Amino acid sequence: MAKGRRERRILVVTGAAAFVAVGLKLLVSAIKAHKQRRRKMPDVPGSRVLVNLSASEIQRLTDQIIAKSKEVYDLVASVPLEKVSYTNVIAPLAELEAYQFSSVQSCVFPKMVSPSNDIRKASAEAESRLNLHFLTCRKREDVYRVTKAFADRGEWLGYEAKRYTQCLVKEFERNGVNLAPSKKKELENLGARIEELSLQYAQNLSMDNSFLLLGESELAGMPLQFIKSLEKTEDGKLKVFLRSHNVTPILEHCKIRATRKSIAVAYGQRCGKENLDILENLVQIRHKYAQLLGYSNYAEFTLESRMARTSEKVFEFLEDISENLSDLAMEELNVLKDLKRREDGDSPFGMEDLLYYMKRAEEQHLDLDLGEVKQYFPVNLVMSGIFKIFQDLFGIRIEENKDVEVWHETVCLFSVTDVSSNELLGYFYLDIHSREGKYAHTCVLALQNGNLSSNGTRQIPVALLLSQCPKQIDDNPVLLRFSEVVTFFHEFTHVVHHICIRATFSRFSGLRLDADFIEVPSKLLENWCYESISLKIMSGYYQDITKSVTSSMCTSLRRKRDLFSGLRLKQEVLLCLIDQFIHSSENVDILELLKHLHPKVMLGIPLLEGTNPASCFPQIVIGSEAICYSYIWSEVVAADIFAAKFQEDLLNQYAGLQFRNKVLAPGGAKDSLEILSDYLGREPAIHSFIESKTRNSL
Repeated sequence: MAKGRRERRILVVTGAAAFVAVGLKLLVSAIKAHKQRRRKMPDVPGSRVLVNLSASEIQRLTDQIIAKSKEVYDLVASVPLEKVSYTNVIAPLAELEAYQFSSVQSCVFPKMVSPSNDIRKASAEAESRLNLHFLTCRKREDVYRVTKAFADRGEWLGYEAKRYTQCLVKEFERNGVNLAPSKKKELENLGARIEELSLQYAQNLSMDNSFLLLGESELAGMPLQFIKSLEKTEDGKLKVFLRSHNVTPILEHCKIRATRKSIAVAYGQRCGKENLDILENLVQIRHKYAQLLGYSNYAEFTLESRMARTSEKVFEFLEDISENLSDLAMEELNVLKDLKRREDGDSPFGMEDLLYYMKRAEEQHLDLDLGEVKQYFPVNLVMSGIFKIFQDLFGIRIEENKDVEVWHETVCLFSVTDVSSNELLGYFYLDIHSREGKYAHTCVLALQNGNLSSNGTRQIPVALLLSQCPKQIDDNPVLLRFSEVVTFFHEFTHVVHHICIRATFSRFSGLRLDADFIEVPSKLLENWCYESISLKIMSGYYQDITKSVTSSMCTSLRRKRDLFSGLRLKQEVLLCLIDQFIHSSENVDILELLKHLHPKVMLGIPLLEGTNPASCFPQIVIGSEAICYSYIWSEVVAADIFAAKFQEDLLNQYAGLQFRNKVLAPGGAKDSLEILSDYLGREPAIHSFIESKTRNSL
C-alpha cells in the first residue's frame, strides 16, 4: 500500500477489521450459496460446517480460503509500523482464524468419512494445499514485523488478547521468520531432512517382513486358532512374522522359554543398525534445527509451550515416578519370579519372561471372562449411559437433532445445552459405524471452534466423534469390548471439553491446547469406567438390559487395569527417559545409554542381548519426540484431580460444574498449570497416582 496516499492510510489504520469483515462475508456468502443449492433440510443454527461438499466444491472453497487468507495477511502486512494497533493488526488475524476454521474443516474432514472415493481424494488434496498455504503464512516476515511491533508496545486490551498476541509472535519466531535469509534456508533444509529421515524410519518398520520358522512343538501353549492362522512351509515349519499381533500372544502364552526369547530378541532387532543410524542422525539434525532458532537443544524447543517447560522438570518427574513405584514394582517382580521358579527352576528372570508370567498371575488372581463382560455392553446402551453420566455431572442436556443433513445415513447430530440457562453450547456429530473408505480408528475432530466475536455474539463449537463399530444386523445388537467402552468414554470427554470451552479467541478453543493438558480431562473421566455406580448406568445384558454388570465384574475390571502397573509403568518410564536424554543432549550413544538405564530402571533385569528398542520405537521419531513423558504426566494430573474432587461422589454435580467452569471452560486462554493450580489450590502432585496403583496390587 502506498504510504503517500492519505485515503489508503486511513483504511489501514482504522478499517482493516472492517475489510476483513467484508472479505469474510464473501466467504460466508459462498457457504450460504452452497446450502441453498444443496440443502432441502433445515439449517443447523449456529453451525457453518458444510457436510456434503462435492469434489469440485471442495476445490473451489479451498481456492476461496487461500485467496481470502492472502488478502487479509497482505492487508495486515501493509500497516505502517508507527500506526499498528489491535484493531488493524491483531483483530483481523483473530477474526480470520475464527471464521475460516469451519470452512477449512469442511474441506478436510471428508477425507476421513465420505463414502465417495473422489470426494476423499479431493479432500486429501485440499488438506495438502491448505497445510502448505498456512505454513507459508506462518513464515511471512512482513506480517510478523507488524505483529511484533504491536506486541512491543505493550498496549493490551486484556489478559487473553495479550496471550493471543504473544502466541502469534512466538509461532512466527518458531518458524524462523526473524532469521537471516541464509539461516532461513538452512532451517528449511533441516526441516525437510527431518521429515525425510522420520518417514524412512517409519517405512523401514512398516515394510519389515522378517519372520522366524518354528516347529509346532516350539509353540506349546499357544491356542489352536493361533497355530492355524500361521502359514506353513513345505517342510512343516510355521512362519511367524514379527508383527505385534503375533509377537504379543507368543510372549504371553508360549510355554517354551527358548521360543519366547528368540521371538523377543528377533522383534527387538528389527531394522536394527539401519534405523539406529537414522535415529542418531535425526536427533543431531533436530538439535541443529532447534539451535538455529535460539534453543540449546531440541527438547528445550519442544517443551517451551508445554506444562513441563524444561527437560530438568521432565527428568525430575520421571525419576520421581520411577522411584516411588520401585517398591510396588519389586513386589510384582517377586511374584513373577516365584511363579517362574515353580515352573522353570532357578534360571535368571529375563524380559522374555515378563509378559508370560504376568499372564499366568492374571489367570490365577482374576476371575474375569472378557467375552462374558462384552455381553453387557450393547453400543446403543453404552452411548445413552455415557450421555446420562455427562449430563448429570456437568449440568448439560444432550438431544438428537432429527432431519438434518449428514454425509451418511448412519450419522446422527446432537445438540448440547446448558440446563440452568438453556443456552445452546454446541453440537456434535456421531459417526460410529464402519463402512468402506472410512477412517479406521476412534477419534474426535473439531469442526468449528467456539469464540466471542467483536460484536459480542458467541460462535458455538461443533465436534465429530468417529469410530468403527459394525452395523447392527437384524435384531442382533452390536456389542462392545470393554476396552472399546473405555475408548468411547475417553473420546466423548474430548467432545464435551471442546463444547464447554468459553474462550474469546478461536485459537484457544478446539483441541489445539497444551499437549500436556489436553488429555487430562479424558484420563480423569476414564475412572468412571471402573466404578460400579457409573458402569451400571451404561451397561445391561444384551438379552435383558435391566441386568447390569455385577459388582464383582466391576471390581475385577479395576483390578485388571492396575495389575502389574508398577512394572508396566517402569517400562514406559525407561523409554521416556531414553527419549528425553537423546533430545536434551548431543552425541549420545543410544545403545550404551539403553544398556546402562535398562537394569537400573527395570530392577536389575538386563536389556535383551543384541536388541535395541530405539530402532523399533516409532513414537520417538514421529509424533512424540522429546514428549513421550506426556501421557504419564496426564495420568498423574488426572489421578490427583480424581482423588481430590470426585472419588467420594462420582456424580456430584457441584464438583462437575466446578471442573467444567474452572478447568474445561478456559481452554487455552490461560496457562494450563495456572488453571490446575487455581482449581486444586496447589500444583498437581504424584502421590494420588502412586496410591491408585498400589491400591489393587497383588
